Amino acid sequence: MTHILINGVCGHMGRVIADVIAGREDCTVLAGVDPVGAAYGDFPVYPSFDQVEEKADVIIDFSHPSALEGMLEYAKSHFTPVVIGSTGYTPEQKQEIQDAVKEIPVFFSFNMSLGVNLLVNLAKKAAQVLGDQFDIEIVEKHHNQKLDAPSGTALMIADAIQETMGGNMVYQYDRHAQRKKREHNEIGIHSVRGGTIVGEHQVIFAGRDEVITLTHEAHSKQVFAVGAVNAAVFLEKKTPGLYDMGAMLAETE
Repeated sequence: MTHILINGVCGHMGRVIADVIAGREDCTVLAGVDPVGAAYGDFPVYPSFDQVEEKADVIIDFSHPSALEGMLEYAKSHFTPVVIGSTGYTPEQKQEIQDAVKEIPVFFSFNMSLGVNLLVNLAKKAAQVLGDQFDIEIVEKHHNQKLDAPSGTALMIADAIQETMGGNMVYQYDRHAQRKKREHNEIGIHSVRGGTIVGEHQVIFAGRDEVITLTHEAHSKQVFAVGAVNAAVFLEKKTPGLYDMGAMLAETE
C-alpha cells in the first residue's frame, strides 16, 4: 500500500487525484498540504509542509511553482519521492529539481497523460521521416484560467522534436511583430486560451501539397490524475534520480 501526500490537495486537480486514489486498492491518501484549503475527506490537510505529522511514501504535487522550494526541502529532509505535475517553472526552479534528484527520486513530466506521451513519440518519429522537408507547427489550447503560455506540454513536444532534429531548430512564438517569410528551421508554437478546454495539442507537419496533423484531446483532468497516481506507485521504491513517463512505460513493457 502506497501512502500518498497530495500538495495542492484542495485545488481542482488535487481533488481529482484524491478521488482517483479513493477508487484504488494499492494506494491511499495519507494527508494533504494546501495553504488556503480545509479538510474535506478522511485525511488531514495542513497549511504548510512544516506542520505535516505523517510520514508519506510519496508526494504528488499539483500546486503552484511558488510551492516548489518548501516541498523539495521537506522531501529531501524526509527522503520522500516526489511526483511533480505542476508547470510554469522558471529556469532556476528547473535547476532546483535537477539538484534534488541527486538526493531523492523525482518523477517530472509536463503531462501525465499516456496519450500525450504517445503523441510525443509519434511526433519524434514523424520528425525523423519528414523533418527536413516539412514545416513544423505546434498548436495548444487550454481553458481561460491557465496562467502559463505556451503550455509545458507544448514545450515538451517541441523539445522532443528539437532533440530528434539535432538541436538545430528555433522556437518561434510570435510572428505578428515580424514581416518576413517563415524560416525552414522554425518550430512555430501557438497558444489558445478560452472557455473550459481541458487540453488539446496539435503537431502539424506541413509539406508541399500535403499536411499531416497529430492531435491529442483531453476531455477531463482525470487522465492526468490517473497518470500521476500510477507514477506515485511506480516511484515509491526507486533510488534517487529523475524519472518520467518513458521510464515508467519501459518498466511495464
